[in-house]
Formats: sequence, C-alpha cells, structure tokens
Amino acid sequence: MARTLVTKVVDVGEAIDVAELYDAHAEFVWRSLHRLGVRHADLADLLQDVFVTLHRRRSELRASSPRGLLWTIAVGCARNYRRRAHHGSESLRASPPDVGAASDPERALLQARERERGRRLLESLDPEKRAVFVMFEVEGLSGREIASRIGVPLGTVHSRLHAARRELKAALEEDER
Repeated sequence: MARTLVTKVVDVGEAIDVAELYDAHAEFVWRSLHRLGVRHADLADLLQDVFVTLHRRRSELRASSPRGLLWTIAVGCARNYRRRAHHGSESLRASPPDVGAASDPERALLQARERERGRRLLESLDPEKRAVFVMFEVEGLSGREIASRIGVPLGTVHSRLHAARRELKAALEEDER
C-alpha cells in the first residue's frame, strides 16, 4: 500500500505544471520572501530560485498543498540569501527619513534611528519566526490565516509568534542596556 501511495505522489509531482503554479502562487511567494527579509532589489531573483527549486523538487509536491512546499522552499532560499555576507550589511541600512519630517530634523533623526533599531531587531529572528511575527503584528493577519498561507498547523503559528515575541523582548532589553 505504501508503494502505491509513493507512486501516486511521484505521478502527481511529474504531472504538475510549474508555470500554472507560478501564475497561481507567485504573489504569495513574493510576499513571503519580502517578509523573510529579502531586499526588494533581490526579490525577482529569489522568486525565480524558488520556482526553479520547485521544478527540481516537484516529486515532493502534494496536489493539496503547493503553498506548504513553496513556503518551505522560500524559507530555504531566504536563509541562504541571508547567509551571504554582502546582503547582511546592505539590508540594515537606514531608510531615508519621511519627506514630511524635514521640517523637524531632530524628530526625523529619532524616527530613522527607531526604524533602524526595529529592522535590526527583526533581522535577529530566524526567518520562520520573523515572517509569522510580521504577518500577525504588522499586517494584522489572524493565526488561522497565517497557518493557511504558510501551510503549518495553527499551534506552530502560535509557538513561533510566542518565541518571536520572547526573543524580541530579550533583544530589546539587551539593546537598551
């Protein structure tokens, strides 16, 4: 019986149309990579890497869970991306202050420092925790929506969110010392 199941999975994987999956899920992968810390300038390249990897790993794809496999591949690609030293320093550069804040340069400087601090603290999280934290706290998605989007159980979402909050709190306290 197990042999039949494996054969079916491989048959489904070989029959998938990667172009069709790209059309259906490219936006999800793009947003996921962005949440995982990929710079905007590099998103297109990593999006391509995810779908090239999907093509190579298509035998692992289950007909009912393409997003789960795409999420897993995106996390791996983002992790490899972040390991490259030249991206780390570039992604931590402060963004320019808001144009409206130009009338109060001191306030603009303080805001830029706080944004930089927040960016640095978020980058200290591993990609899975960071993505869940951003989807929940910044984008306002529910735990169920996050679980559905990334293809993990709701309990996993809650544990990643809890761990991210705990790690950010500790990092914030350390940063304030």
